Amino acid sequence: MLDTSEENRRRHSLDPHQPVWLFGYGSLIYKADFPFINRQPAFITGWARRFWQGSHDHRGTPEQPGRVVTLIECPGHRCDGMAYQITPDVFEHLDHREKNGYLRVRQTLTFTDGHSADGLIYIASEDNAAFLGPADETDIARHIAGSHGPSGSNRDYLLQLAEALRAMDAHDEHVFSIEQHLQDMTP
Repeated sequence: MLDTSEENRRRHSLDPHQPVWLFGYGSLIYKADFPFINRQPAFITGWARRFWQGSHDHRGTPEQPGRVVTLIECPGHRCDGMAYQITPDVFEHLDHREKNGYLRVRQTLTFTDGHSADGLIYIASEDNAAFLGPADETDIARHIAGSHGPSGSNRDYLLQLAEALRAMDAHDEHVFSIEQHLQDMTP
């Protein structure tokens, strides 16, 4: 089953009057197409961003899925991203946007000023139907170079993510390595 939106609605009982923190580590960093109360750079620990999730609905098609990021447990690792304080009704839009295998998970977020808060993160685990898994970074770049979907080219997704991470002064070896491989392929 690829559409996880209904499962996400069942997973978390949210007080409609209580704002919630959402952590974005992929396109949610640079594409906030939803209302938010507050936005702050943040990070989580114990997780690594990886281009291991298939995208059948945004950066690819069911016949030729693109590759987008998910989080993989990685002790001692830090993943930088953007935290948004939102009202729970925003999850109706977000659950649809992230329906291609992503489930909401609770996680502690740490903000750049040092304070932390409980938040929600969309993670596509390896048991979802769209999970593509690990591959050589050159092969991932080649896959991304050839993928396109309703939300645009997979290449643009990667380049916008890399640019957004640099703007936050965040380093991600996996993302930047794939970006370099992709640029090396371009004549």
